[in-house]
Amino acid sequence: MTAVLERFGLFVLNIFEQTGLWFRMLWRTFAWTVRPPFDIREWMRQMVRLGVDSIPVVFLTSMFTGMVLALQTFNGFQRVHAENFVGSVVALAMLRELSPVLVGLMVTGRVGSSMAAEIGTMRVTEQIDALKALATEPVQYLFVPRVIAGITMLPLLVILGDALGIGGGYLVAVKLLRANGVIYEQNTYQFLDMTDLWSGLIKAAVFGLILTLTGCVRGYYTFGGAEGVGRSTTSAVVTASLIILLSDFFLTKLLF
Repeated sequence: MTAVLERFGLFVLNIFEQTGLWFRMLWRTFAWTVRPPFDIREWMRQMVRLGVDSIPVVFLTSMFTGMVLALQTFNGFQRVHAENFVGSVVALAMLRELSPVLVGLMVTGRVGSSMAAEIGTMRVTEQIDALKALATEPVQYLFVPRVIAGITMLPLLVILGDALGIGGGYLVAVKLLRANGVIYEQNTYQFLDMTDLWSGLIKAAVFGLILTLTGCVRGYYTFGGAEGVGRSTTSAVVTASLIILLSDFFLTKLLF
């Protein structure tokens, strides 16, 4: 019993320690963001890496999510003769919830892991120590461009995901299941509000911050050689995904 309580206490202390490290690096990242020099070229490179290179993943994820959602809701609503409202459900679900969360999770798996691996490799090969020896702040050089790319590009990816998800739902409902296209399109936009769009974009910006900063922090505090890099990469994906899902609930409660 004592051993169980001891392990539980160490687990709780580790959570508080990791949370403190995360917020400490968040503060340092914001502090160095507004201080020159500004490496615009590196910022753009990270934006291309996180945003443009993630378009194929977002395309497939959002398109098929909208198609599956339309297929399931159409079959369910048909039982109560409410299939005309499938477009409204698909649009609201994609804008408010599905697109921000799914895009955040997919980009976490694709980009967050690579950031942790890249910075972790720099840590174990002493490249970060070399940056300090050259009077270069690692947070400004490594963290700031990646965090800015996440906050900037993820909302744009979510907008793309919204459009693809709604379009995929339209294809399934109208072209495959023979729903009335005019009524479907009218109901898609009839019950939408700008709050639905902005709430999804706010979530996307927060998720972009979470996934990039978590990947950077995990990589920055890597130890243990090549094995440690693998641990940091796995931890970055798992931790960022859990934080995204947890913060999604509180953001939804706050925004609505």
